[in-house]
Amino acid sequence: MTAYDIIMKKRRGEELSDSEIREIVNGYVDGTVPDYQMSALLMAICFKGMTPAETAALTLAMMNSGDTFTPSEELGALCIDKHSTGGVGDKTTLITAPVCAACGVYVPKMSGRGLGHTGGTIDKLESIPGFRTSLSHNEFIDTVRKAGFSVSGQTGSLVPADKQIYALRNATATVDSIPLICSSIMSKKLATGADGIVLDVKVGDGAFMKDEESAEALSVAMIDAAKILGRKCTAVMTDMDKPLGRAVGNSLEVIEAAEALKGRCPDDLFEVSMTLAAEMLYLAGKGNTDECRAMAENAITSGKAFDTFKAMVGLQGGDTKALEDYSLLGTAKRSLDILSPADGYISHISCEKTGLISLELGAGRKVKDGDIDSTAGIVFNCTVGSCVKKGDILGTLYTSSECDIDSIAEDFSRVFGISQEKPIKKPSVIKIIR
Repeated sequence: MTAYDIIMKKRRGEELSDSEIREIVNGYVDGTVPDYQMSALLMAICFKGMTPAETAALTLAMMNSGDTFTPSEELGALCIDKHSTGGVGDKTTLITAPVCAACGVYVPKMSGRGLGHTGGTIDKLESIPGFRTSLSHNEFIDTVRKAGFSVSGQTGSLVPADKQIYALRNATATVDSIPLICSSIMSKKLATGADGIVLDVKVGDGAFMKDEESAEALSVAMIDAAKILGRKCTAVMTDMDKPLGRAVGNSLEVIEAAEALKGRCPDDLFEVSMTLAAEMLYLAGKGNTDECRAMAENAITSGKAFDTFKAMVGLQGGDTKALEDYSLLGTAKRSLDILSPADGYISHISCEKTGLISLELGAGRKVKDGDIDSTAGIVFNCTVGSCVKKGDILGTLYTSSECDIDSIAEDFSRVFGISQEKPIKKPSVIKIIR
């Protein structure tokens, strides 16, 4: 069947076969299917949708477009992965991976860099002096074997179909199609060989999915695809109507994660991290959900999780002393406190605006290969529901970049809402779908 026939079939709302999906994906990767035909198919999918079987077939075709890994075979044990759909202040990988590794579960994790207002785990870890994220396959597996986990950058040969299709989706306004989001995420997770995957699906102002209905639809689609392809999968829907934790920015988030692993953690970050870690341990067969939650919390209180994090950092060339002496991570050249203009309760903290402000400070990339300022970012002194007095410090801006910090400060002051009534507290974990 030609690409034309496949496009027409989907345009009519008919179900594509595994072979038809595989044929057009492979054709696009090898150049025999041009951009304009793949664009037409993406738009047809956007309008007509895909069945769970079609979504699974698309995921599999994309996964097999490049290299695949089977770390569980090399390590001789189950491997569990975690993926976040992207948020502001989301440093949960730096907490959940060492927690699970400390509990005896291998977590081989390939992560990406940040682009725009959402940060990348790789960028955060590279703020540690000497830390290497470009590892050979043998180095990656050896680090997992010794420390229980490793975080490495994705190789260029991993799921090339996703790289090409995502760029086209971005240019053709087809990014928000649930089957296309699902296949993009799951193809990468499955290509890296995870036996079980816990998905942190963000919901709210700072997330791609703004409402619970669309977040649940995406969660179910990803779980269905994983199930059809024989993998264990759980989705945890978490709140992103405000930044997660108190720190936003690369080295600042490393500090907050290190403090969390030492037992000093903001409530929302702790709840999300422990829930995700417990679900990872549950998929690995470590016990029921209550037992796994207790196990995860004990990894923190015993100090084992922090020791595991230090071990991984050392194995990947990082200066472990920086996890104790935070000045070794670098100090921002400029900082500015933002003061409360009135008495009241913090009723709102705009998550998306916070991310955009951290970008202006230098903490993120405006273009794919842009530089970042590892010292830049924001530390909040309050959260939604906090009682503040006029003149209290709401948060502090940090930067070493050449930016107009005074103008940024004006924007940051508008991130906060202050009311006379205490707002109703939203749960950090909204729903778990197994």
